[in-house]
Amino acid sequence: PFVFGGDGATILIPPSLLSTAEPALAATQQMAQQSFGLELRVGIVEVATAVAAQHPILIAKFQPSSHYDQAMFAGGGLAYAEKLVKDPQTAVTYALSPDIIPNGDFSGLECRWQDIPSQYGETLSLLVTALSDQPEANNQLYQDVLVKIQEIYGDARQYHPLAVSRLKGTYNPQKLAAEIGVRSESGLWARFKYLLKLWFSVTFLYVTTRFDLTTNDIRWRDYLNIVVETADYRKYDDTLRMIVSGTPDQRKTLAAYLESQFQQGRLVYGMHTTNRALLTCLVFERMGRQVHFVDGADGGYALAAKTLKQRLKTLNS
Repeated sequence: PFVFGGDGATILIPPSLLSTAEPALAATQQMAQQSFGLELRVGIVEVATAVAAQHPILIAKFQPSSHYDQAMFAGGGLAYAEKLVKDPQTAVTYALSPDIIPNGDFSGLECRWQDIPSQYGETLSLLVTALSDQPEANNQLYQDVLVKIQEIYGDARQYHPLAVSRLKGTYNPQKLAAEIGVRSESGLWARFKYLLKLWFSVTFLYVTTRFDLTTNDIRWRDYLNIVVETADYRKYDDTLRMIVSGTPDQRKTLAAYLESQFQQGRLVYGMHTTNRALLTCLVFERMGRQVHFVDGADGGYALAAKTLKQRLKTLNS
């Protein structure tokens, strides 16, 4: 079970797989530094540690598609573990050991799409966190928020940030640089060869979907439908996270509702508005198991989280 939060991710790893996972985490940390110049924080906290501190980790499974099982989390345990990993007083205790030898496999990680423009003008990155110390009250509040979103935006098919007609591969080397940095070997020639491979893949997908071609029993137009069906544009990990396509008026109506709930001390929320979504893909089987991570462009969840934290600070001051 895992959740992608926008600028980080949380994964629950069985103890029996930890010795395999640690080198992969170290490799991810190394790749972030070497390919992108980013210092990636990696920490490991036992579930028992969170539970002992009265912060349970509850897990549910949601299956938006036969190709994707999505995990949802409640109980406050993930937030507590994140705090331990980030707090300067405890971070060293839970940090990944620097002695672990990196060994990772990034096959399946793809970033080959153009930014996806909103069908209605805006792409909204939305975060909502309920504030009651009673789980039942929080559950009801999240249900109320989801009902309000449906009242304003319509059903999920209407506010989905992706649409088959708007999925287009990119030839832009800058857009493809993320996958090249992760998947290609080092060196200019190796990176250029991988770029040529990506250009061929983008062209192949365009031709096969444009003319509705089938190769090796794969109808490629069906693959575009799978991409939309396996997008993680709505999720929950003690915070409701959604990427929503809509109009400015719809966003203003939702903001007015959330602000009224905030003023009553029932929730905090964060929003970031742009005109397009970003897509990063993890494909295990081209016509099977996969997940497509969706975020808003120009800051997305990260900037929405910033406004949420500002509201929380205001509420606590």
